[in-house]
Amino acid sequence: MTTIVFSHPWEGSFNRVILDGVVEKLREKGRVFQVINLVADGFNPTMNVTDLALYNRGEAADPIVAKYGEMLQNTDELIIIFPIWWGMMPAIFKGFLDKVLLKGVAYNYSDDGAMLPALDIRRTMLITTSQGPTALYRHFIEDNLIAFVLNSVGINNVKWYNCERTAHGSRENREEFLKKVIAKV
Repeated sequence: MTTIVFSHPWEGSFNRVILDGVVEKLREKGRVFQVINLVADGFNPTMNVTDLALYNRGEAADPIVAKYGEMLQNTDELIIIFPIWWGMMPAIFKGFLDKVLLKGVAYNYSDDGAMLPALDIRRTMLITTSQGPTALYRHFIEDNLIAFVLNSVGINNVKWYNCERTAHGSRENREEFLKKVIAKV
């Protein structure tokens, strides 16, 4: 199963164009997929006291968190789409990571306390957009998000694609990027 996690609030965004292109390509290929649209689902990214009290037990107060966790457990290919704002991911996607990557869902502990991945996602596309050059975000995306977070829970073989100069670049820049990522789906 392919799961897409989409994290942009504006329906008219280039991120939405990317999502629509990915969905169309998956349909053309006859692939089974599901979309987690965090904004459209009304996902609350804030970790509150109740959430935190349940977190260490691998539980969540919000039923959508359990639904998302189950979706990830049944995923072997993941496509993540978000804009880079202020050098990092939008708060709604950070909240998704905070609340959904639960013990027993995304990771477990060995007898000696080492964290073990619980997910088995074999292919991951991370598609981002930014105004600044890709090199500015390399440390955050590759060293932190991919290596420290995604790989540690079993979200593997992550390939990152970033469209720079999205808002103030040329239409051709966006069109070429879109062709490139759709070809990789």
